[in-house]
Amino acid sequence: MKKILMLLLVGVLIFSCSAFAQTQSVDQWAAAMKAKYNGTSITVAFASHPSTEAFQKMTPEFEKLTGIKVNWDVMEETYLKNKQLMDFTGNSHLYDVLMVDGFWMSEYAPKKVVAPLQPFIGGKATPSWYDYNDIVPAYRNGIGAYKGVAYGIPTAGETRFVGYRKDLFAKYGKTPPKTMDEMLQLAKFFNGKEPGLYGIAMRAQRGIHFASGWMTVMYNFGGGFLNQKNWKVTMTDPKTVQSLKYYVELLKNAPPDVSTYTHEEAVSAFTSGKTAMWFDATALVPWITDPKKSSIVDKVGFVAPPKGPAGDAGVLAGWNMAIAANSRNKDAAWAFITFMTSKQKAKEYVLNGGVPTRTSVYQEPELVAKNPSYPVQLKAMDAANALVKKGIAWIPPTPQLGKVLDRAGYYGNLALTGELTPEQACKKAQTELEDIMSEK
Repeated sequence: MKKILMLLLVGVLIFSCSAFAQTQSVDQWAAAMKAKYNGTSITVAFASHPSTEAFQKMTPEFEKLTGIKVNWDVMEETYLKNKQLMDFTGNSHLYDVLMVDGFWMSEYAPKKVVAPLQPFIGGKATPSWYDYNDIVPAYRNGIGAYKGVAYGIPTAGETRFVGYRKDLFAKYGKTPPKTMDEMLQLAKFFNGKEPGLYGIAMRAQRGIHFASGWMTVMYNFGGGFLNQKNWKVTMTDPKTVQSLKYYVELLKNAPPDVSTYTHEEAVSAFTSGKTAMWFDATALVPWITDPKKSSIVDKVGFVAPPKGPAGDAGVLAGWNMAIAANSRNKDAAWAFITFMTSKQKAKEYVLNGGVPTRTSVYQEPELVAKNPSYPVQLKAMDAANALVKKGIAWIPPTPQLGKVLDRAGYYGNLALTGELTPEQACKKAQTELEDIMSEK
């Protein structure tokens, strides 16, 4: 009997300690972190992005509270992936926290580039004010997980929608597009309508960026690079070919250097007043509404993705914070992630220009007042959910994804520059992607 009572007492004490850890205030939690990790340095590898800028603004407070020194390595996203993989394959232990595109998760998780996060999310060092379940479920499960296991904390969830110049549309009596055909006609209408004005800006740089831009419209035509049920290549499917024809035709109404555009050049073309429309990530809205970066702040409206021949479809993508599997400072890395991505700091993060991933943020009246696009973003999420209902992941969850996107985007870009017809581009991509998907 005494033994049973003793076991019960121990259990109560363990529960009490755990409960205390879970109910700590930010200051109590920070003090505990400082006692353990004061003087520790971590290095984080991030892309140039509004969310990165927001986290950098929050870093001095984190460093003061925890005593953990944060070294930032920020670069364009193509270089970012290369450096992260070089650090992993070379086992150089350079990075502790990685900014990971949702596109990369199906490659990073199987290769064990990043560490699984369940032990951290449910661990004693994670306080109740973190509130993991407040993160939008579609983001948690769609961009932060692989095969049901969390490897990343979504930090900049995004879908995509259309930004348009309200002043130009009003001037010429036009209404925002509701269908893909209407968007094409509007792009043609505004292209050259005024000196230096083009119809639309989107991503189209050769490789993954072109593939990403193409995918923005592809599913609305019923196309796809891969059949996600049997993983057969579907580049020559008539619907996929039709989607490329459409995208190439649409981009004929973009600035002449559009074939070199990543998301950064596309948003820059729009914010500088060069284009009447822009179709890209909701995560980039802080740049569009920042008077220091945008000349069209008071002239912009947003609408949900236009319907295509196959109906609604939309993007579900974004960025994560993840712990590098080779990190020697995993606990300190998790402390950084906990602070930066918590519900407690979410409002501050967004006010600093960060991109929301939490349900509470989309419902915060002050934030909605500052970013009226939030209701439109939720409508765009409905379009993204239309794909989910069809059993289609906007980001095909295959370890070969990076290679698939690179080659599909390579040939798609050749169709844009006129070096191949869309039919020829899709046929060549079909052959290469079949080889890629046959790799073991």
